[in-house]
Amino acid sequence: MDTEKWMDAFTQAVLEAFGERVCCVGLQGSRARGEAGPDGDIDVVVILDAWHMEDWPRYEAVLESLPARDKVCGFVSGWEELLHWEPSELFGFYYDTRVWYGSLAALRERFGPSDARRAVRIGACGIYHMCVHNRLHEKSGQLLRELYKSAFFVLRAVHFCRTGAFVVRRSELLPLLQGEERLILTAGMPHQEGTEPFAIQSERLLQWAGSLIRSYT
Repeated sequence: MDTEKWMDAFTQAVLEAFGERVCCVGLQGSRARGEAGPDGDIDVVVILDAWHMEDWPRYEAVLESLPARDKVCGFVSGWEELLHWEPSELFGFYYDTRVWYGSLAALRERFGPSDARRAVRIGACGIYHMCVHNRLHEKSGQLLRELYKSAFFVLRAVHFCRTGAFVVRRSELLPLLQGEERLILTAGMPHQEGTEPFAIQSERLLQWAGSLIRSYT
């Protein structure tokens, strides 16, 4: 599927449905980063001036009118809700969104360095929590791999805190990392199946996440 053409058609359909109420249409996730496989989700963002109950069926009709409906996911919101969103989440949202129509520029002043640090801490806490649960109860290699994959989002927030530069793709971040951080990112990349025992891989991720929790306070 041609993501660019699909997004062009999607944006046009959203504009026809909502007109001047549309503040922003964008794309997030692996397709926005250019990392998606053929079955990757189409993670879309639609921001209106305000979101009302009657907007749901209209938006659903837009989605049903386009191909690949089963792959579409994403986020909708009113503009005022987004302006007052948790700043540490806005940090990722702002940099993760590839804008097709409109602008998110007004969000940039809504978060700062302390919010990026909070994003690191929250992300590390989430990974630590799930890794503990998986180590004790699920014992799932697949879930552990997904946790390593999600570490990318924390690692690029860490890099942003250090340098002020936001790196979009895993392949761009990898050469900027060393040591344990490089191992963590590599383990979550496609076609990188870990050969170490489950317990060792779990411990590495726990130790890394724990060090961030202690450091980014």
